Amino acid sequence: MVMRLNLFFLLCSSWVMAQSFSPAEILSWEQQAARVTIIRDDWGIPHIYGPTDADAVFGMLYAQCEDDFARVERNYLEATGQLAMALGKDYLYHDLRTRLWMDSTAAKKHLAAAPKDLQALCVAFADGINYYLHTHPTVQPAWITRFQPWMPFTFSEGSIGGDTYWVSTTALAKLYGQEERVHPTPDEEDNDDLNEEPRGSNGFAIGKQLTTQGKALLLINPHTSFYFRTEQQVQSEEGLNVYGAATWGQFFIYQGFNENCGWMHTSTKADAIDEVRETIIPRDGHYYYRYGKEERLVEEREIEVSYREDGQLTTKSFKTYHTHHGPIIRQDGNDWIAYRIMNRPLDALTQSFGRTKAKGYGGFKKTMKLRTNSSNNTVFADRKGNIAYWHGNFIPKRDPAFDYRGTVDGSNPATDWQGLHTLGQMVHLRNPKNGWLQNCNATPFTVAGANSINPTKYRSYLAPDQENFRGINAVRVLSSHRSYTLDTLIAAANDPYLAAFAELVPALEGAYQEAIDPANRRVASAVRMLTNWDRNCAVESVPTALAIYWGEALLALASPRVTPAERNRMMMDEWMIQHTSAKEKLIALEAAMDKLEADFGNWQTPWGLINRFQRLDGSIDATFSDERPSLPVGFASAHWGSLASLGTVQPPGTRKRYGTSGNSFVAVVSFGDRLEARAVVSGGQSGDSRSPHFRDQAEAYCKGEFRPVYFYRTDVEAHQERQYHPGQ
Repeated sequence: MVMRLNLFFLLCSSWVMAQSFSPAEILSWEQQAARVTIIRDDWGIPHIYGPTDADAVFGMLYAQCEDDFARVERNYLEATGQLAMALGKDYLYHDLRTRLWMDSTAAKKHLAAAPKDLQALCVAFADGINYYLHTHPTVQPAWITRFQPWMPFTFSEGSIGGDTYWVSTTALAKLYGQEERVHPTPDEEDNDDLNEEPRGSNGFAIGKQLTTQGKALLLINPHTSFYFRTEQQVQSEEGLNVYGAATWGQFFIYQGFNENCGWMHTSTKADAIDEVRETIIPRDGHYYYRYGKEERLVEEREIEVSYREDGQLTTKSFKTYHTHHGPIIRQDGNDWIAYRIMNRPLDALTQSFGRTKAKGYGGFKKTMKLRTNSSNNTVFADRKGNIAYWHGNFIPKRDPAFDYRGTVDGSNPATDWQGLHTLGQMVHLRNPKNGWLQNCNATPFTVAGANSINPTKYRSYLAPDQENFRGINAVRVLSSHRSYTLDTLIAAANDPYLAAFAELVPALEGAYQEAIDPANRRVASAVRMLTNWDRNCAVESVPTALAIYWGEALLALASPRVTPAERNRMMMDEWMIQHTSAKEKLIALEAAMDKLEADFGNWQTPWGLINRFQRLDGSIDATFSDERPSLPVGFASAHWGSLASLGTVQPPGTRKRYGTSGNSFVAVVSFGDRLEARAVVSGGQSGDSRSPHFRDQAEAYCKGEFRPVYFYRTDVEAHQERQYHPGQ
């Protein structure tokens, strides 16, 4: 059954309802707001103070909405499966994907089962946003006009790209609807995922024995899409005092620190997800799936998803299929593929908030025992000088006789999950002898250089991650220092070496010697330039631009020729060299030079003229223009090993590249009797282009410069720009 309603009247009625908050609600919010103080420092960063954790959360969400309500709402449109109601039918299968695992009914059950203190935080979350809407009547939500306390259970883990992110919306459409219009997931937009900026982050921890002041240091360097998180400090009189980056709409700091300890999450490949191949048996109008000697009934669930189209709101009903392994997400021949992931939002929300109040290694480890951070590793440091690393957190225990890298045979009960690995069974390292730890989304078996973990002690699915070029560079950089300060840690985080070219450039030189053409002075000059290059990226560097354009051209040649097995066992530079001939390496170089000349008039173009930062307005879907002001950026893509990462796009009609991801919120922290920290964000704190804090950090960000963090209230008040209560 398809139901259509006139969208104009529906929107009008819902907007009127949104303004009809009850007098009792408003009075309660006003009373809570009077207990909360927000101080904006001279960078516009909000420091929120309240007597209770719930009061602080109320102010935290209110301040987030002040800075960028559109991003708060967008995250909950996605998390609650309502994108299509705001953005149209193209997002129908995004919403269906969400609803396969979570809906409001399930979320309300989790809320009801939550401890009273967590319930209070969820109520404060909704109240803070709703009070913002009440006090800002000109703000028009795209769809959600009243936020509910159950909503945080739909968005309980703050990582970019959660576990359901990898489910293909195109495959869902083929299985459940045969719809033609589907907004693809990012990894479906190009068949070669190597063209997409690597998702991930960098985390460094330095033990107290390697610091000049005898204090542990921590680098927090998430690589996300720009403006994915907001910077805040949240403090209560109940032991909460946390600073860092919060994902828009969440009431916990995701990457950050308190006075006792700090944590950095990096994306992991520790195996937390299984795609299960189900043998399907149609019979008597139903479907069954084979499980050992049994034929189990496939559960059928009706899911209704609404979407906006042609001025109307339409509701479409789907019959979806589920086995005990999880929802069916696609068909492969006669088999169906179920998708098994963690689905424990109550524990996940408990862990996410609980870690922000940890008092050191022991307390933080206790939160880790909940085992719900399914997509991340953790780099940790505390004021006692401890540094630690955990690879993954939610990892199902499996029979090691089977290969779980592809689909697994769901008809064999032996492939099923056998509970979860304990924290002690996961890859973990604490206080290595060398005094430092690092992870850049690579193998955990190089996190401490020569003092790293022995891989033979662990099952392969616990850490299938390969090495990458950022990891190689991190080990090189961290091994080169005998003593650290915040300044030397910032320098390490910004190290410009592009490790991918360490072998690629000599391979090019060898190709030139093999296929030398003395008459082609242009190519000879380019090869000589790259041979003499120090492999460091910089704004003024001509070789950086040439190397990256050549690398991209070579990658395009080699990528279609690489087998999945080769990608699993070889570094990218290895198979780029192996799968291109000497002649092709030179052809790729000439192609790179031709493109630079076509776009910029000269193949000898400095990197900073090409690689740019630009923030024109606060739109979630950013636009760029070569005709508008922009800033040069020296760092490069993580593909090539740039620790300070910039993922770029080159929109139609532009010649320059514009940053959209990579370094976002970056901080360094020194723990001890008195915490000291510095930070920088891409652009600025506010999403409003009229604000002085819209791009006031852009220049420092592009140069890799950090500003002081005001952690203590006396420092905050000394640098305050405005102090107020929510609603004022």
